[in-house]
Amino acid sequence: MADIQALRTGIAANLATIPGLRVVKDIPDQPNPPVAIVQFTRVEYHLDMQNGMAEYTFAIQVLVGRVDERTGQRNLDAYCSSDSASSVRRAIESNRTLSGVAFDCIVTDMSSYGSMVMNDITYLAAEFSVRVLAS
Repeated sequence: MADIQALRTGIAANLATIPGLRVVKDIPDQPNPPVAIVQFTRVEYHLDMQNGMAEYTFAIQVLVGRVDERTGQRNLDAYCSSDSASSVRRAIESNRTLSGVAFDCIVTDMSSYGSMVMNDITYLAAEFSVRVLAS
């Protein structure tokens, strides 16, 4: 079975290529936006005959400040774009083997675009689902 921390670290390393975006691998008590939070959410075992592959799912929450709503929304839009310099999809898929710890890694979708409250502070946020195939 793949090392979940190694997969999480690989995803975080890919996200760290986005200029100005902080990346954390553990859910922070007080996020400091703009920030991407890498969370492990699910694993599906036995995807081949000899138990050599599993599908791991990660949720990436991207939070931006809401002090100026227009600026915050434009910033979040850039992270959600499929091909901008700030694109979460583009960054994660820039190294699809996560430096050799996975067979493949893709962003399957973005959802939950809107306001999010964390520790009584409202942020603009979007959540990305990432599918990783690994042994």
